[in-house]
Amino acid sequence: MQHITGIARNQMVFTSLEDSISEDNSVRFVDAFVENIDLKALGFELQMLKTEGRPSFSTQTFLKIYLYGYLNGLRSSRKLEKECVRNIELQWLLFGLVPNYHSISDFRKNNPSGLKKLFKVFVSFLKDADLIAGETIAIDGTKSRAHNSKKANFNQKKIDKHLAYIEEKTQQYLDELAQNDEKENSMTITKIQEKIERLKKNKLGYEVLEEKLKASGEPQISTTDEDSRALLVQGQVVEVSYNIQAAVDAQYNLVVATHTINRNDRNALSAIAIEAKENLGIETFTALVDKGYHNGREITQCKEQNIITIVAHPDQGKSNENGTQPDYFVSKFIYNTDDDTYTCPANQVLKTTGRWHKKTRDRDSYDFKKYRTPACKECPVKSLCTSRTGGREIDRSQYADAVAENNQRYQANAQLYRKRQEINEHIFGTIKRQWGYNHTNLTGLEKVNGEHSLIMLVYNIKRAINILGVPELIAKLKNWKSPYKAKGCFVFRQTCFAFILAPLENTLSIAA
Repeated sequence: MQHITGIARNQMVFTSLEDSISEDNSVRFVDAFVENIDLKALGFELQMLKTEGRPSFSTQTFLKIYLYGYLNGLRSSRKLEKECVRNIELQWLLFGLVPNYHSISDFRKNNPSGLKKLFKVFVSFLKDADLIAGETIAIDGTKSRAHNSKKANFNQKKIDKHLAYIEEKTQQYLDELAQNDEKENSMTITKIQEKIERLKKNKLGYEVLEEKLKASGEPQISTTDEDSRALLVQGQVVEVSYNIQAAVDAQYNLVVATHTINRNDRNALSAIAIEAKENLGIETFTALVDKGYHNGREITQCKEQNIITIVAHPDQGKSNENGTQPDYFVSKFIYNTDDDTYTCPANQVLKTTGRWHKKTRDRDSYDFKKYRTPACKECPVKSLCTSRTGGREIDRSQYADAVAENNQRYQANAQLYRKRQEINEHIFGTIKRQWGYNHTNLTGLEKVNGEHSLIMLVYNIKRAINILGVPELIAKLKNWKSPYKAKGCFVFRQTCFAFILAPLENTLSIAA
């Protein structure tokens, strides 16, 4: 029995790239999308035509390369250059053009703002295509490793440790130098002196680093990527990384807002929630958020923007005193709105003088009032409530009203809140585990923001294709009305091939 045989390698085949790309190939949507967008209006750095020298590649060419690359797990500019040569889909997409890897890399570095705006424009398109409801949105964040090692990240404690080690080793070498002076061993003395000089240089470097840290006003500093920070990833695990924020719509789990920060989630809620509202152009929505975002100021800002928050609140734990039993936690004290008082579990009323105090927590300051009652001194259960001599004291933040409303919604909507993980957790799993985008090769917060916007854009494109299919998505793109749509509409490739085939057909007819 014979094996299946292929065609001869030296046989000529009359075909076209168009015939090699199926109608439902995702590369067709990439082509149509880029050609229908006015990149100049989005702030992309356009490649200008030159009067001298070699002509440049168009901006559309580079954007197509990166959209295709990230859709297929390729983001190295060198690998993308190779794919332009051997990948038939890229040959079709670029009309056979092969830009240099350096030019490909420069496009991503030079256009972070354009990539962020492009993501928002595509969200607008998805909304017009009825793929985004804008009613319930889950918000979460994930860490992306920065292009900066832990060894190149410093805080004051780490710098002090290095300086102390240098002092200890220097003293040790000086003692050895004194001993060898007596023995008159010139070779050993020279080696020790070299080591001492090297320690002096290292000490000078750490002292300069210490000055930079103090001047920055930040608790830490990175030397490779100055914007990256050591962030808590999980449990006690710390990585030098960035924090990708994402707001995901509940209808089809599409990302409606994203940006990258270099801090943890505690002060990040309002920015991403407001961005989602602006991107969708809606009046209000319900935001489902985990307890890492629970912050009175952030919840209040969302309320002022007419955003309904359901943020899980962390365990109340003890108040500001030690020795408190669970039955006497702050959550057990009932606040009375009418007369601005608290009623404790022992049915005593705590009052305030009305004076506002200021407190700072994690560099975040807020005002609060204190509530007390003289009945604490003779209360039979005082030992269960507080160890404070003057009696129990309750602090009420200026944001307490918004927090109380949020906590009530959280208690009343437990079933809805459980959907949060279903909506947005798998997105980060897909991006980081399946696609391998768990780190960034770029440096600087602005550039990293641009790359992460590109990743979220590609995620939305792939998911939209899975929902509607390429032909229907392209049809919706043609009918889409947007101020960012290119005035000169996309010219179909069949037209281009008609010009190529026409003279060829004439030649064949003459030959016949």
